[in-house]
Amino acid sequence: MSPVASSPQASRVQVLIIGGGPGGYVAAIRAGQLGLDTVLVEADRLGGTCLIRGCIPSKALIHAAAEFGVLRRAKGDNPLGLKVNGEVGIDFSRTLRWKDGVVDRLSDGVGGLLRRAKVKVVRGWASFQDARTCEVTAPDGAVQTIEAEHVILAAGSEAVALPHLPFGGDVLSSTEALSLAAVPRTLAVIGAGYIGLELGMAFAELGSKVTVIEAQARVLPQYDAALAAPIARALDRAKIEIHLDARATGFEKGRLTVEPAQGKTLHVAAEKVLVTVGRRPRTEGWGLERMAVDMDGAFVKVDDRCATSMRNVWAIGDLVGEPMLAHKASAQGEMVAEIIAGHRRRFDPAAIPAVCFTTPEVVSVGAWPEPGPEVLTAVFPLAANGRALSQEADDDGGFIRIAARADDHRILALAAVGRHVSELSGEMTALLEMGAVLEDAAGLIHAHPTQSEALGEAALRALGRAIHI
Repeated sequence: MSPVASSPQASRVQVLIIGGGPGGYVAAIRAGQLGLDTVLVEADRLGGTCLIRGCIPSKALIHAAAEFGVLRRAKGDNPLGLKVNGEVGIDFSRTLRWKDGVVDRLSDGVGGLLRRAKVKVVRGWASFQDARTCEVTAPDGAVQTIEAEHVILAAGSEAVALPHLPFGGDVLSSTEALSLAAVPRTLAVIGAGYIGLELGMAFAELGSKVTVIEAQARVLPQYDAALAAPIARALDRAKIEIHLDARATGFEKGRLTVEPAQGKTLHVAAEKVLVTVGRRPRTEGWGLERMAVDMDGAFVKVDDRCATSMRNVWAIGDLVGEPMLAHKASAQGEMVAEIIAGHRRRFDPAAIPAVCFTTPEVVSVGAWPEPGPEVLTAVFPLAANGRALSQEADDDGGFIRIAARADDHRILALAAVGRHVSELSGEMTALLEMGAVLEDAAGLIHAHPTQSEALGEAALRALGRAIHI
């Protein structure tokens, strides 16, 4: 939509939403559906970091890399009998055009959904003068003032830079890494969390020599050791060099200086350096300090309705704390719109799924309990699952595991490692949200052959009566 022309008087709306990401646009659509006069302000494209610069383009690149890997492996001794004669190459510029096309289609789709919900989109940069008065500067410099009965803050987050390795030039955040004109010959990844490993493994598949530097003692430190172990083995198979308990301290002329906790200083060849050491809430530059809302450290403090300390000012998504995940933001945005419309709601999920889209994938739902006699746990290996074998997904050391209370068999947590296991996250989350017990999961009739059968087998094994192991 075209920017709204500046006006000497403020326009007044029921709901003003700052940020068009998965939290903000979902809140706007739901508010529009509920008949609320809603304005959404976005300085960039609709869709936010996840759709434009994160989740969607990264998964598209990961898919392209996996397809390229299949072709490359078909040149050798392929167990499926696939054979490629001649050179295998990639037109990376075309790959990027395809990736960008996916993003464009989804971003345009968000715009269409907002129009259908009768949400007014204002393009420009928001700056609050007080808690419910906002000035929006359009790209052409025109300024308009918007006053709102309710404000929903959904400004999202941004990548954290290292003080001694600021972003710029050959030092990249994930945003720049997803828009490289060519596959770098050598790539150093600082941070072995899910973003770093997802992109690092994709670029390794595309042909980069990848080196990963992690300050902690193992990869994927946000997951437990059992879930991280198959990923560490996959990194080794991909010939990705890993330096743990090490810190990057400088970068000059294609060489990254690395200081291990023990041992001598290393110099790693790196045409590009990808820094993935975390994200922080985007709280600066739009007048948050003039809104007089309470903070909880770096985050905006909210209650279980996502209400801030200022009446009728709400905050959602990455602004309000971990987990900083798009699907959490969307759920909170929908909830806040309904509260504004008079519904009784609160944000109290039993579990929020987390997925790492490495190869193999990792999915975790619920907090894994400490071992003890009050807990039943079981693991079912995907090597015993027919669908996994038929997709060559049995050789990753993958598994599905389950934890439940010993007394009443209530399921506490589920997790999996393996190719394609992210698609199990919905069933896992549903089991926890519905308060299911082991007998519920074991009694479900899963389609055969699917990897979901392994989830039922894990429950059966916890009950002491697994069938296929």
